[in-house]
Amino acid sequence: MTRYDRQIAVPGVGPKGQARLSAARVLVVGAGGLGSAVIPALAAAGVGYLTIVDTDTVALSNLHRQTLFREAEIGQPKAPLAASRAAEMNPDCRTLGLTLRLDPANAPALIAEADLVIDAADSFAVTYTLSDLCKASGKPLISASVLGRSGYAGAFCGGAPSVRSVFPDLPAQAASCATAGVLGPAVAALGAVQAQMALTLLIGLSPSPLGRLVTLDMERWHFGGFDFRNAEEVPGFGFLAAMQIEPGDLLIDLRPPGSVATLPGAVSLSPEALAQWPIPPGRVVLCCSSGLRAWRGASALAARGATRLALLADGQ
Repeated sequence: MTRYDRQIAVPGVGPKGQARLSAARVLVVGAGGLGSAVIPALAAAGVGYLTIVDTDTVALSNLHRQTLFREAEIGQPKAPLAASRAAEMNPDCRTLGLTLRLDPANAPALIAEADLVIDAADSFAVTYTLSDLCKASGKPLISASVLGRSGYAGAFCGGAPSVRSVFPDLPAQAASCATAGVLGPAVAALGAVQAQMALTLLIGLSPSPLGRLVTLDMERWHFGGFDFRNAEEVPGFGFLAAMQIEPGDLLIDLRPPGSVATLPGAVSLSPEALAQWPIPPGRVVLCCSSGLRAWRGASALAARGATRLALLADGQ
């Protein structure tokens, strides 16, 4: 009897499927609520290598859904704690916790070492950055988002359409768990869906979840979803890291003056001012904290004929 016997007994898994899990390398971006469901599930299943990336620390207001952590750990970085907890759950799982903010500069190297990427970060900029890079490299991306009592999980890239094919634009307003609230079981349920999608792909079970989105509405008690395998790719604005700004770029900071520290060399403008702002000949990089205001600004400039546009989510 081994710890994986009941898993190996599932039709289609067997010893070969378990061996695939043991050899698999998974990048998990985000060790919050979704990560608290995904990380233990993958570790317990015998995934061989987990790299966990998160820039945040444990906070009291998040513990109702971030069940990997304890009150005694408040203020400590989440990524190494999550990695340590996963290794304790299963010594077969080798883990690495990286306390860093994932961005377009450091993401390519991390993705290159992974067989599959899980987006559990709750960030517009991270989701679209991972999607663009996974699409270019052919790596599967399992992404999810939850607010209140509802959300979704989907399997993108890796031969399927990217996030942009399903979500070509950002919402009109940026809601977050801090502003809109969230119930822990809804997060855990969709984190479990992410883990199941990941295991299905790593083992090679059929049917594949690639090109499939699962929705959950715990207010109306409804599971749904749809197939997007034939969805068309939609061009959009790409994100940059601050270190990728080039000498000829014009950096526009769209945040209210004094709300955060303006980036060096940036011109401070309000989003409304872009309607009359003369478009320069070089590349324009629009900056805000989450990426939403920058996306809206880029959309306004594109409607006026601007073609060289990029976004920067500063995260302050």
